Amino acid sequence: MCIRFKSGVVLLHMGQKGRAMVSDTLAEMIDQYAIGAKLRALRTAKGLGLIQLGAHTGLSAGMLSKIETGQVIPTLPTLLRIALVFGVGLEHFFEAPTAPVLEIVRRRDRLRLPNPATGTPSYYFESLDFPVPDRPIESYLADFAPGAPASVPHSHDGVELIYMLTGRLTLRIHEAAHVLEAGDSIYFDAGFDHSYGAAGDETARAVVVVSAMRG
Repeated sequence: MCIRFKSGVVLLHMGQKGRAMVSDTLAEMIDQYAIGAKLRALRTAKGLGLIQLGAHTGLSAGMLSKIETGQVIPTLPTLLRIALVFGVGLEHFFEAPTAPVLEIVRRRDRLRLPNPATGTPSYYFESLDFPVPDRPIESYLADFAPGAPASVPHSHDGVELIYMLTGRLTLRIHEAAHVLEAGDSIYFDAGFDHSYGAAGDETARAVVVVSAMRG
């Protein structure tokens, strides 16, 4: 059986009866598994050339090159022969593709929340990345009103970065006060008690990024 893909001719030895054409949809689904790219990654990681890999698999360098470039989709026995050389299972080549993370947060969709939730807020914040699941960082837009009480000293795992957009902000940590102005930034270990509050008569606005990773 000869199957022709948009990327070239694909040979699948399924016996000697008949010919069939694969739909564009099926071709695209197979392409998503990137079998050729996965083979190339395995080969280059081992430092093998096409000729060397051919000697181990019994396949020609030309055929291996066509598999890597997506011109040919190997049969399962051929793919198993390749997998055995690299010590991986067939499932390595058929892992479901994962889409890259990309989320846009529109200004109109953000919620402005007070901290603390009751009483007089020390500041208001809006999450800039709330739709992203299992995110390694959390980022916020924070407003510190003049005259508002400083936040209660607190600590948490990881590190924190603050970048000032407007106004002036006083950050207290390690028994010292650091005044930040527009354009300033500070990076610190958030495992120590810290608090912040506006300095002056203008609202201080900042982007705050928190990560559970230390570094």
